[in-house]
Amino acid sequence: MGAELETIYADFVRSGDLRPDPAQQAVLPQLQNLKHWLEANPTRKIGLFAGFFAKPIRPPKGIYIYGGVGRGKSMLMDLFCEHLAIPHKRRVHFHSFMQEVHHALHEARKTGAEDALAPVAEALSQELRLLALDEMQISDITDAMIVGRLFEKLMTAGVVIITTSNRPPEGLYLNGLNRALFLPFISLLSEKLEVLHLQSPTDYRQQRLQGAQRYFHPAGRAKAQITEIWRDLTGGAASSPLVLTVNGRQIELSTFARGIARASFWELCAKPLGPGDFLAIAAAVKVLILEDIPQLSSANYNEAKRFVTLIDALYEAKVRLIASAAEEPERLYIEGSGSFEFERTASRLREMQAADWGG
Repeated sequence: MGAELETIYADFVRSGDLRPDPAQQAVLPQLQNLKHWLEANPTRKIGLFAGFFAKPIRPPKGIYIYGGVGRGKSMLMDLFCEHLAIPHKRRVHFHSFMQEVHHALHEARKTGAEDALAPVAEALSQELRLLALDEMQISDITDAMIVGRLFEKLMTAGVVIITTSNRPPEGLYLNGLNRALFLPFISLLSEKLEVLHLQSPTDYRQQRLQGAQRYFHPAGRAKAQITEIWRDLTGGAASSPLVLTVNGRQIELSTFARGIARASFWELCAKPLGPGDFLAIAAAVKVLILEDIPQLSSANYNEAKRFVTLIDALYEAKVRLIASAAEEPERLYIEGSGSFEFERTASRLREMQAADWGG
């Protein structure tokens, strides 16, 4: 059995890595109970060989944690997953998971499967005892319909699901097209998952950035500071790529953890990405750390145009931006075609540095 979550949390508080938060501490007993059960029942079936005829074990309810941004939902999920002593577990960002599901459905359809979702759900249920999905958000009817049927099949197969979201279940896909078709899934979530509201009054991510520098120039001198911000915001969590699929194409941000993405200017703006790509990135991340923004001019006009589009997408989505650049915003683009239009972007970059910026 793994260590008690309350003890681990208290150790982090004593070391100064966490601040004690009653709302977070109130969620720990439910997570601990689920942890105990999973460690006592690490596989989906009982019986000497746990084969085809073995009896499925009915799992307890999973957990759905919702609350405002920066309240510690992802941190609690990571605490749970990292110290859960079972082999068949997976923690993944919801957006990345859905892209994998879409790809698997595409492959299943190639085989002529009558119900393409059935083999996808079967493969997942064979691999997993626990599926942990961070930042559940549903914005289109296709995902809305797929995720409902998929969750039902996974739960029926005995897979335990834990998820986080900024919204309660009844707030998912709010005002979406044909939302009535999605309502049975909301009922399923409320029935099969223990819904916990993380009601902390403190936005810890905003607090970490409160009064902190968010825009660094010249960029070459900021590497150590940027790295320290990255470690602070992610809590030292291991990073992994975030892969997004937009109109059949894949976009990869190589460094992603706990909703925070870190990328260079060239990684995002030197590639043939358009507004739809940047909107997808803005929807998938909470904070973007963008490094090494160069001096902009007619010599890198295409890259500059993409940068303007990226900043517009981040601005509209209220994504928090940490940046390092060759110059301060007003001096980034001072000559050549597009320099006049860049004044709006410079103004937005200034606004995004405000202590209260971001959702």
